[in-house]
Amino acid sequence: NTDVDALLKNVVSNPKFLYSAFNSFTSEDTINFFEQNGLKLKTERGNRVFPESDHSSDVIRCLEHVMKQNGVMIRLNTRVTDILVAEDETGKTVNGIVYTDNSSKIKEELFDHVIVATGGLSYTGTGSTGDGMRFAKQLGISVTDCVPSLVPFEIEESFCKELMGLSLRNVVLSCYTKKKNKDKLLYKEQGEMIFTHFGISGPLVLSASAYAGRYLDDSLYVLLDLKPALSAEQLDARILRDFEQVKNKQIRNALDELLPKKMIPVILSYTGIDMYKQVNAITKEERGMLVDAVKNLKLHVSGLRGYEEAIITKGGISVKEVNPKTMESKQIHGLYFIGETLDVDALTGGFNLQIAWSTAAVLALEMNEKRG
Repeated sequence: NTDVDALLKNVVSNPKFLYSAFNSFTSEDTINFFEQNGLKLKTERGNRVFPESDHSSDVIRCLEHVMKQNGVMIRLNTRVTDILVAEDETGKTVNGIVYTDNSSKIKEELFDHVIVATGGLSYTGTGSTGDGMRFAKQLGISVTDCVPSLVPFEIEESFCKELMGLSLRNVVLSCYTKKKNKDKLLYKEQGEMIFTHFGISGPLVLSASAYAGRYLDDSLYVLLDLKPALSAEQLDARILRDFEQVKNKQIRNALDELLPKKMIPVILSYTGIDMYKQVNAITKEERGMLVDAVKNLKLHVSGLRGYEEAIITKGGISVKEVNPKTMESKQIHGLYFIGETLDVDALTGGFNLQIAWSTAAVLALEMNEKRG
């Protein structure tokens, strides 16, 4: 349950477009809708709301129940292939759809209104294959470039594979783009992440990808601060104290208090410090290199994982083409676009679902008004 300002703060692309939708149908309205229709909910840390049962299928069942109550006809194994549009001196108006069903025949059906709610390019298993963007392009409606978002990073450094499965908490991840020798900070946050066989994942990484996706053609890199609670000076003092207690040990056996065991050889290799060197022989300069590695571990991003691992799609139908108060196309009367077909996206935490609920609700209000 988050107020409108907080919702908008979590939207990465075109938040202003959603102002009217979020005000018309808030996260509180979403909660009330599901609870009034028999779905029991619970709120967990980070203000995240889930079905009490932890089964997403209960959400689907609830929506199906409401559709049946309202006389919605559901057609399975039916694919819309085109949208029909008529044109006269007053402009363009939608007048129906072209579709195929089990008979394999191409059929047409006429409608006064057509709503495109086909999702983005991620989760293809749900049938979300980018049809909405294709329809828009065919009708001359502009679509922005699409990339996977809320998706793990592929990393150049091979040591990620050695750290596979290692989960880190309370680290600070900063994501930068380097263009014309200038470093631009795209994202910085404290939280959790995990190393994988291809790079890094976890909540911090997924959120960073929402900002990084547009910069893949530039040089992208990540800095990890493994000890954000300590300044460089405090960390150096801490290392000195640890070393005092184990003077005669090799450095590879002297960092257990500071770092996860798996990470020690990686950090030492990163700094170039001989891991068999005794602690009492470590120089101030080497200690400085160790501090820098712990506070600024640099990882070069080689790419994002694909749509099959992406939670959402960044990009879509240009918001300049759509009326934010009704979700109607500005070019074609009676044609509407909602949810992930639009060029709006947000961070993890249910915000992308709220975009879907709110844009759909604005449209429903518009439909009710038209029906009188």
